[in-house]
Amino acid sequence: MKLYDVVIIGAGPCGLAAGIEAAKAGLSHLILEKGSITESIRRYPKRMRFFSTAENIEIGGIPFPISEVKANRSEALQYYRKVAGYYHLNFKLFTEVAQVVKQDAIFEVQTVGGETYQARKVIIATGYFDFPRKLGIPGENLPHVSPYYDEPFQYSFSKVVIIGAANSAVEAALEMYRHDVDVTIVHRGEDFRPTVKYWLVPDVKNRIKEGKIKTKFNSLIKAIEPKRILVDNLLTGEEEWMEADFVFMLIGYIPDGAFLQRCGIELRESTMIPVFDPETFETNVPGLYLCGTVIAGIHTEKVFIENGRDHAVAIIDHIAGREVRKVKELIDRI
Repeated sequence: MKLYDVVIIGAGPCGLAAGIEAAKAGLSHLILEKGSITESIRRYPKRMRFFSTAENIEIGGIPFPISEVKANRSEALQYYRKVAGYYHLNFKLFTEVAQVVKQDAIFEVQTVGGETYQARKVIIATGYFDFPRKLGIPGENLPHVSPYYDEPFQYSFSKVVIIGAANSAVEAALEMYRHDVDVTIVHRGEDFRPTVKYWLVPDVKNRIKEGKIKTKFNSLIKAIEPKRILVDNLLTGEEEWMEADFVFMLIGYIPDGAFLQRCGIELRESTMIPVFDPETFETNVPGLYLCGTVIAGIHTEKVFIENGRDHAVAIIDHIAGREVRKVKELIDRI
């Protein structure tokens, strides 16, 4: 069995950045990914545009030339694919990892399919997109309820309820309204999240003033049934049933804490933030590292491509025995 210097779990932008740094350092590497390359971006809404500018989501020192300031989903998918090819990254795609076990000084990376890969060091860069938050209410697993939104055409001339008030909820509401969808946003807070992309805020608020997008702030969904939802007004205590042909629960995601624990990584109970060294990103398991959003626990909004890509530099510095370059914007504010 081949012994790799580094096995990287996850082929998102941060996992690719780790592979690139390993290749540049002359380390043998293998990237294991349970889907396709940059699977989470592939599953983004088809016409999504990134919040960060193109230069801030570049990896490997390869420029990201586009006609606009901010890249869209298709441009990002093309870019990351070409960068991976440029660095001849070594992939095993559509291979889900079950756990990582350390045997003396060697790691065994065990897959769901029964394969095992050996490595001196392991980097987990799995992100969070596969684990949407749940509300714990009746009906949230019905077939017309989804935590993912892709495009509006399926929902034209129907009634859609969106739960949430962050970027994904606002973008979905605006796009669906413009494709003849009767949209209502339900959110437990009194307004949209302050992290909503600044150029979307006046657009959505003007559509609300015009009555083209409806909102129910200070409200909770108590139950979901076919064709309707039960809404609780937190200010008045009144409950009402609303029509809903489709429901989107766009309330965010969390990392796969159970997987991290199977690998021996300790988590802070309330936040799911793993134990790791903030300079080297090495966990409580020596030789096992975390890269990207996976370090942030439930606070996934704190780490993204723009700062997560830099974790790879510090990790490979540490693995290669070099002086560790300081990473910008660590998550000590979480």
